[in-house]
Amino acid sequence: MTVRPRPRVVVLSTGSELVQPGKELGPGQIHDSNSYVLAAAARAAGAEAYRVGAVTDDADLLRATVEDQLIRADVLVTSGGVSVGAYDVVKEALSGIEGPDGNVSFRRLAMQPGKPQGFGLIGAERTPLLALPGNPVSSYVSFELFVRPVVRTLMGLTPASRSPVPARLGGEEPLRSPAGKRQFLRGVYEPPAPGQTGGTVRPVGGAGSHLVAALAQADALIVVPEKAEQVRPGEQVDVLLLH
Repeated sequence: MTVRPRPRVVVLSTGSELVQPGKELGPGQIHDSNSYVLAAAARAAGAEAYRVGAVTDDADLLRATVEDQLIRADVLVTSGGVSVGAYDVVKEALSGIEGPDGNVSFRRLAMQPGKPQGFGLIGAERTPLLALPGNPVSSYVSFELFVRPVVRTLMGLTPASRSPVPARLGGEEPLRSPAGKRQFLRGVYEPPAPGQTGGTVRPVGGAGSHLVAALAQADALIVVPEKAEQVRPGEQVDVLLLH
């Protein structure tokens, strides 16, 4: 019998605007929801999760924080700072790392939400690092698609990724999706009744990456493929069940 330890996943958020939940917000500030959501998702995937407080938009401080956390991390996950902007600190701090201390790359993927992504190996032990976008829904969807498979692979579990199940689209309005992008929309899944085949799924909330309440109500992700710009009610879609 093979026994594997639970992977240690270290989660940290970036952004000078982040404030801990429960504290009063000042001008231009928002609560840090990502680190709590990602740590909970890591635990649900079977990992030991360690949440680090939000790091301000300082590349040197972030690089030092990442290096400090490598001593206890089997996987390191960051959120925020991977797009194109004045304060994309993760990209600034890590994109230049090459050679024996690792290599981190940043890409734009044909998906929505979660287009900007960073990934690579870092430190002397080549620890996997996944840099996720900062919008809450983008961050969670990215965890499901990229981080969860890493955690399950380290645990020796199969399948590493969630297997899609077919479902009929419910609701009264068609789903619209930008051409050339694979979209992952929040949904509520209803399993098939006895004697029937295939469940139904209805969308919940909009497509905005900031709609955390809709994410909390969802138990599935509706997958709209790249070539589909519209899916009508009653048509079949693939669904990733989150529970």
